[in-house]
Amino acid sequence: MRVLLTSPVFPPDLGGPAVYVPSLARFLVERGHQVRVVAFCSDPEPKGHPFEVVSISRGRLAWRYVKAFFLVWKHAREFDVVYVNEHLALVHVLAARLAFRPVMIRLMVDGAWEISHRKGWIGGDDINTFETKDYGPKVKLTRALQKWWWGRCTRIISCSNFLRDITVGRYGVAGPKVQLVYNAYHGPTAAQFAQSKTKARQELGLDPRPRYALTICRLMVWKGVDHIVRALQKLPDDVHLLVAGDGDMFEAWKGLAKELGLAHRAHFLGNVPYEKIPLYIRATDVFVLNSEYEGLSHTLLEVSALGTPIVATGVCGNPEVVEDEVNGLLVPPRSPDAIAAAVKRLLDDPALAERFARKGLERMDRFSRTTTFGKIEQALAEVAKKKLTAASTAVS
Repeated sequence: MRVLLTSPVFPPDLGGPAVYVPSLARFLVERGHQVRVVAFCSDPEPKGHPFEVVSISRGRLAWRYVKAFFLVWKHAREFDVVYVNEHLALVHVLAARLAFRPVMIRLMVDGAWEISHRKGWIGGDDINTFETKDYGPKVKLTRALQKWWWGRCTRIISCSNFLRDITVGRYGVAGPKVQLVYNAYHGPTAAQFAQSKTKARQELGLDPRPRYALTICRLMVWKGVDHIVRALQKLPDDVHLLVAGDGDMFEAWKGLAKELGLAHRAHFLGNVPYEKIPLYIRATDVFVLNSEYEGLSHTLLEVSALGTPIVATGVCGNPEVVEDEVNGLLVPPRSPDAIAAAVKRLLDDPALAERFARKGLERMDRFSRTTTFGKIEQALAEVAKKKLTAASTAVS
């Protein structure tokens, strides 16, 4: 089977798809399939992968999507199926269909909400509110376009029950067309990556004295890092915050930390090379994810697999990874007080933190690469109308 994958980010850039897409591509290559990836990427020629990567470099957004359209259209003609991993998928789906190739798409977000939120069309409403309301003509058009490109896809893969419910319930997509397949975790584990907290800090050159909270995310407004910075105000002076990631809000949130007198405790690391991310997870005392939206966070899977306790917002797909008081603590979004209380609780109770970390490790089986990617392989074969060989029998 010949599979063309698309991705909105690719290593060395950070983000869930930058982990998911290369991992899936490697899996498919190992199963004997031909794979190529077309991805937005800051590296013009990504190397070291057992598959070809066609990079679309950074630049003006409109021009990037024009290039994406032509590249997907050009390359799709050589493949049996196109698997689109994009929030804003219109041009990718249209290009694949104009190349007369079937399309499968993975939902990580309600793209209509993301666009509307970015553009300020919905007054800052979170995704749950968005799904219950009607808005003006711009939002109506965005929703209609999204439903149109979903309609051009043969199969929709939802990475969480939360998103599947939106797709079927809010947009009226036929239930059998939308398949739940959790995100897979294929990365370092606590057993494989056994640096102690002290050793990891040494390797990173971190001051060994503070207690560290860490967040890793694209710095977009709905990731809520500003609330984590405000929570830092309420924590003891020996607690520092590490922020790994880049994005639209980098300068604004770094400026907020300076404005609050926290520049010496809030460390904005920028786009950390992916190979260093496990070290940062191992080096920190607690991980915090304060987003208003997550489909199913790959970062939460990685933190769980590396044995670091978690504080996360109890929204969207997060509770499908972190169960409150079982393998972490869930807090409401936009609540610095709740974040500070949860972080302090874990810092002050190492036994509780250790219990949560252990439970997180125990729950990782359902996100295994073999199980989840096997389901994706089977779905791709069905969409492409190809029969899997005995050497690549899918996991049901």
